[in-house]
Amino acid sequence: MKSTLYLKFVVLYIIFGFLSVFTVSALFPPLITDYLEKDFSGNLYQEANLMAAEYLPGYFSGISDTSDVYVQLNAISSYLDATVWFIDREGEMLVSSRSDDVFHTPSAIRDFDPAETGGNRYIIGNYHGYFHEDVITVIAPVTQKFSIKGYLLIHKSYARVEESRQILLRSTSVIVLVIYLMSFIIFIGIHYFIYRPLRKISEAARQYSCGNLDVVIPVDSQDEMGYLSASLNYMASQLKDMEDYQKKFVANVSHDFRSPLTSIKGYVEAIADGTIPMEMQDKYLKIILFETERLTDLTEDLLTLNEFDTKDLLLDKTNFNIHEMIRSTAEAFEGTCTAKRISIELIFASRSLMVYADRRKIQQVLYNLLDNAIKFSDAESSITVETTERGDKVYTSVKDYGIGIPKQSLNKIWERFYKTDLSRGKDKKGTGLGLSIVKEAIQAHNENINVISTEGVGTEFIFSLPKGQ
Repeated sequence: MKSTLYLKFVVLYIIFGFLSVFTVSALFPPLITDYLEKDFSGNLYQEANLMAAEYLPGYFSGISDTSDVYVQLNAISSYLDATVWFIDREGEMLVSSRSDDVFHTPSAIRDFDPAETGGNRYIIGNYHGYFHEDVITVIAPVTQKFSIKGYLLIHKSYARVEESRQILLRSTSVIVLVIYLMSFIIFIGIHYFIYRPLRKISEAARQYSCGNLDVVIPVDSQDEMGYLSASLNYMASQLKDMEDYQKKFVANVSHDFRSPLTSIKGYVEAIADGTIPMEMQDKYLKIILFETERLTDLTEDLLTLNEFDTKDLLLDKTNFNIHEMIRSTAEAFEGTCTAKRISIELIFASRSLMVYADRRKIQQVLYNLLDNAIKFSDAESSITVETTERGDKVYTSVKDYGIGIPKQSLNKIWERFYKTDLSRGKDKKGTGLGLSIVKEAIQAHNENINVISTEGVGTEFIFSLPKGQ
């Protein structure tokens, strides 16, 4: 693209120049010559007919004599810069006004034929050899009492047509040359406004393909090139963010796997080589079991997120009673709530409330939200789960009165592996993927989930689902 496209522009410009020259040199002369011949002959024919109709009939009626006719012919000869002959029906010369274009004025025109002009009203040539150069000849009949008495012939040098043609040809050539030179401005515009931005975009695309996503295309025009550049710059920034996210994701996964694996390996080696005495092995086996459960939870969460990342994810949507699901999910935390002396209060909009969604994924959403609420609630506190109906939507709220979420962290809690500083001391086993799974599950249903939280007061999550039958 660096040379090929530019070369194409140059070749097209040169071809345009050749076509312009060819058009002027090959097509213009015949066209303009035909036009000039018809224009000159038309003027001559008009003057000849006017003279033949208005003045010359008086010669045959005796109103005017030869001297009068001569004066009139001489005047029109000077006016038209042409040779004028007045002859009778047989071609005998009656009166003439000659110019330098004729050798001599004949006394009679040999082989005279008044119809020799044909349908063109004019003929071009030396007219029976009487002129030493080509002339345009027109013939107009002179009539008296509806009878042809004679003819008026006007001969004008064809050189006048050639001169006019050369003048027009030179003028046209100059105009075409000026247009061709001015079109170079268009070529310069194409170079600066199309080729150069396109070259920058192409170079940036090559850098992107090599993995260099830091390149910014310096094109900010308000046209299609600017829009394309902005789109590519945005794409590069998104890819860079995705690359950074993938690196961070891999680092977080590696860290979360390495920590429990290091603990398990250390304690197993200590038990195996006898560093940990027999009477203390139960304590450390429980630690190993705890770390193993952490790895299991992390693996399951990663598999769940991978399922949501799949583009062809199919939801198994059915109609089910969300109140029954909330009750069964809350019952699953009975042991944990009893240990922390936490109560779960259920506030339902009706005895039965149907929703249309994927039952398994919504149950996972409720489980993760209740699990988070219990983890971050103080002992002897309560958690409220409430449902409401609004139009064709069902809204479910999970509210706790725990440590809350800092304002600066509200937009980050949905990120994978993210944990607030306040939660790190309470969430020993958490993977930091629970809320990511919750959001992915709700968005897969084309629904929304919102969070309202005040640090030190509590947190409320509200998500919507379509009402079922």
